[in-house]
Amino acid sequence: MRVSLPLLMFCLLLAACGDDTVTPTPDDTAKPTHPVTLTPAPPTRSPSLTPSPSHPTMSPSSTPSPAPPLMSPSPTPTPAFPAYTGPPLHRDLLGVQIHLMERDQDEIFAHLAALGVGWVKVQVSWKLYEPTPGQLHPERFAELDAFVQRANTQGIQVLLGVSKAPEWSRPTTEMDGPPLDFVLYEQFMHTLAARYRGRVAAYELWNEANLQREWNGFPLGGALFGELLLAGAAGARAADPKAILIAGAPAVTGINDRLTAVDDRLFLQEMLQAGVAGLVDGIGVHPYGYGNPPDSTAVHPSPLTRSHNTHPSFFFADTLNDYRHLLAEHGANLPLWVTEFGWGSFENVAAAPPDEAAFMADVSEWQQAVYTLRAVEMAQAGDVAGPMILWNLNFGPLLGTDFSESGYSLLRPDGTKRPLFFSLAAAPKW
Repeated sequence: MRVSLPLLMFCLLLAACGDDTVTPTPDDTAKPTHPVTLTPAPPTRSPSLTPSPSHPTMSPSSTPSPAPPLMSPSPTPTPAFPAYTGPPLHRDLLGVQIHLMERDQDEIFAHLAALGVGWVKVQVSWKLYEPTPGQLHPERFAELDAFVQRANTQGIQVLLGVSKAPEWSRPTTEMDGPPLDFVLYEQFMHTLAARYRGRVAAYELWNEANLQREWNGFPLGGALFGELLLAGAAGARAADPKAILIAGAPAVTGINDRLTAVDDRLFLQEMLQAGVAGLVDGIGVHPYGYGNPPDSTAVHPSPLTRSHNTHPSFFFADTLNDYRHLLAEHGANLPLWVTEFGWGSFENVAAAPPDEAAFMADVSEWQQAVYTLRAVEMAQAGDVAGPMILWNLNFGPLLGTDFSESGYSLLRPDGTKRPLFFSLAAAPKW
């Protein structure tokens, strides 16, 4: 059909006078346009009320439901991230774990400054720092030296978690585990504490020793772990009496077969019975919430979750409460240090979560931010005296889409920042 020229000009003029509002899109520099309450976005479908349990290290019969995800998609286009509206957060009780090796330290410290955290945790894999007996890896230690010095300069306290014995010291080279002679751990802890005396504030002695993959070569049990803690604490205290020593946190698993894992509550009880409370200044805890909101419990689970919701180990609040009760029962007047916590999400990632972390498909990035900041608010209002270390800052770009660690990362596998990064950075702190 032919259109006359005057009519065509009139239509173009009319279009030019229309609404020119541009819908904003969230990106790495986006800010919320107005305050919002720290609550999850509403679900887009009716939640299932018959969830099935699953866990990355549970028995094969415990598998996630094949139902579609229940996560609440992140709202678009604004606000770009949920705004925290609770009491100001205590900076000195908040930290994040990083991957250090061969990373750009300028970038890491820029992120730490933006987040406004007072602590940073670095996992020291002993086997990489002493690859042969008595020979320290020069590049690894030069890198750690520079990082510790820079953190001190910027007023950020350092926590070093020390685990994974070198292969030359172990009875088996499969998986990870302690040395055959625990005195070797004492010597390495002495080396670290002497090198960083007055510069590293705290050390976490080992990591998730109730898991076979972290304690292979020895029977699983809190009493035997206590012997390793005795050695590690002796070495560190001799070199730096003022350093804070934290008993390595057990993993929350829901398993108690004593082959793959020991239930974390039972493991902690065995640690306390072995006298661990007299060796350290704090007890490490890893209160992961899986897909459960931080306020929910095994007795009162959220209807928005369909897996990992039938055992107290899968709930942030239950884990903290149970650990407090165990410490009280054993007369252990020690603070809890949350040396790892977080919620994983694979939203806006070009892959599904790994099978062992299928629960991450039920958590949106929006919920990830909401849950994390609510957990910090809860802990700082309670009696968790030690800092909370968020797992993790930068494992996403390092590991890509094939590993569950990327779901927890504040940076997506492509390096862009998740809403949680902005929410945490914008949260008021004192």
